[in-house]
Amino acid sequence: MRAGTHLRAATWRDIPAMADLERAAFPEDPWDEASLWSELARRPRRSYLVAHDPRTSDLVGYAGLDLGGDVADVMTLAVDPRARGRGVGTLLLDELHHRARAAGAASVMLEVRSGNDVARRLYASRGYALVRTRRRYYRSGEDALALRKELSADG
Repeated sequence: MRAGTHLRAATWRDIPAMADLERAAFPEDPWDEASLWSELARRPRRSYLVAHDPRTSDLVGYAGLDLGGDVADVMTLAVDPRARGRGVGTLLLDELHHRARAAGAASVMLEVRSGNDVARRLYASRGYALVRTRRRYYRSGEDALALRKELSADG
């Protein structure tokens, strides 16, 4: 899937598909369309991209970044459950790193559910390290792990 997946900037027209993907990827606490509209309205400080299958134009993932200074924050990264394990998350995350570096960020921060082993493996493979645990951060009571990656010129 990775080789056949294309990235492009998210547009307002993508919001319904992004909301559908959000519900599939994060059924316990999805963002709604209003939240996604709000995120896209914060451009250029926010940078959102979508991953799509060029054969079908189906959205298979999306990600967003806050470019607020020397530390960029991953706002979200979602991959369609049917497309997981095909490199889509890695493709999205690598592009977020590229955008953060281009905007002058020295590091990237994010939060991930403590029980999201797939995402935790992705972030560890890309050089993220645990900064702190936020106890009972999510509505479900699950902890959030705050992770940080120092950016270099090559990664």
